[in-house]
Formats: sequence, structure tokens, C-alpha cells
Amino acid sequence: SVAFSPDGRMLASGSDDRTVRLWDPTTGQVLRTLKGHMAEVRCVAFSPDGQVLASGSDDRTVRLWDPATGEELHILEWRTGGVLSVAFSPDGRMLAYGVSDRAVLLQDPATREVLRILQGHTNIVHSVAFSPDGQMLASGSSDCTVRLWDPATGQALRILAGHTDSVNSVVFSPDGWMLASGSSDCTVRLWDPATGRVLCILEGHMGSVYSVAFSPDGRMLASGSWDRTVRLPAIKKKKTKNIKSHLRPCSPAACDLRLDDPITGGG
Repeated sequence: SVAFSPDGRMLASGSDDRTVRLWDPTTGQVLRTLKGHMAEVRCVAFSPDGQVLASGSDDRTVRLWDPATGEELHILEWRTGGVLSVAFSPDGRMLAYGVSDRAVLLQDPATREVLRILQGHTNIVHSVAFSPDGQMLASGSSDCTVRLWDPATGQALRILAGHTDSVNSVVFSPDGWMLASGSSDCTVRLWDPATGRVLCILEGHMGSVYSVAFSPDGRMLASGSWDRTVRLPAIKKKKTKNIKSHLRPCSPAACDLRLDDPITGGG
């Protein structure tokens, strides 16, 4: 997993070598290596103000770091499952993470208080994402569904069914009007989160889709797949470009990285 800081001056990467590395994306230099996790680091996310970095691991913890110093601020423990995805709410007051025991947790990153435990999925939760206004939380699971929640109350709003295999990645469009989901059924689906209606099914990948991301203007959607391609459909023009330069399959969030020179160092 990789994530840029809000100002774009720092890149965080989580690795199966149990570390989080912070990079200067301009030079490719390692700024610092954050150690503490006892198992593979599955996900990383910066807070909206860039002051906190969260990392989730198979060691069943979320660790909060000060990216400026590398200091470990807090350890948030969940004893019954590894942490596969993590996301801050737009105001930074809530941290959501999906775990392998089928739950979605909402926690206050400042006080470490568990605010809510969202239950309903019947298999591993791979991905969580807040809507841009923070009023909705999406979760994707190996149970083949996307669930939409009200993070303020914990209420389940709707279940988006249609995928025929694991939902590995979910993301809202920048305006919040669309939700994209990538699945092991080799498709990307676009949904209307307000109604739960399927807007479009994007086909073409020959392998599981593990990562989806909208462009900042919301006009393009990138999907990274185990078939070693990135597809870039223009949402309004129905044109698709294939990028076939990867020598290994694209992992979740890895396809957001665009640098002229490769960054190496993670395990």
C-alpha cells in the first residue's frame, strides 16, 4: 500500500518486511523507516492535515505515527483480526479500518476510543472509504458486497450486490456522486451511492481488480489488476486506455504511484 501526504511532499509505503517507509517523491530518497509492526503492513493513510500517518497490519494493530519525526504516537489494537484497510474521515476526527474478522471499526484517533463496530459483512473486509463530505462510509468485502454506512450513527444504509467475487477496493468520486468498486470477478462497477443503483459495469480486465482510484477532477477512473494492466476509462467518453508496463501484478493502491525513477527498499 502507498499513500501521498496531502501536500504531496511525502510518500508512505507499507511492506511485508513489517516496516513503513517515508519517501521524498521528488528525489526517491528514503526520509525515514518506521518500525514496530510485528507482521506485514497492509495499509497506510495520512490524516487530512498530514500531521498523522496510520498504518494497519496483520499483527492486528493500527499504529499512528508523526510523519515529521517518525515517532510512534499510539497503538490501536483489535485482537480478533488483521487490519487490511484504513481511512481517515475528511475532518480527521474518525479513523475507519476494515479487518479480517468481517468487521469495520470506527475509532477516535485522538482519544483511541472505539466509537462504533459495524457488523454485517459475512467475510473479510478488504477496503473502506469515506465520502468526501464524511456522511457516508463504504466497505468492500470477500462476501461479494459493498455496504454503505452512516458513520455518525453506525446505521447500515444499503447493501450493493452484484459482484460475483470478492470486492477488493472501493472509492468515492471527488464530488461524492459515484462510488467505484473493484472485484476479483474482473470487473469495476460504478454505483449511485444515494440509491444503490448500478450506473455502469466496466469489463476488460483478465484478472482480479485490486485497486481503483478516481482522478482529482473525477473524469477518469484507474483500475489496477492482477492481469498486470492498469485501465483508464474516461467516465463520460467511454474510451479506455491500457497500460501494460507492469512486470508484476498491481497490488492495492500501488497504481497511484507515478514516478520517472523506481523507488526500492520495501520488502
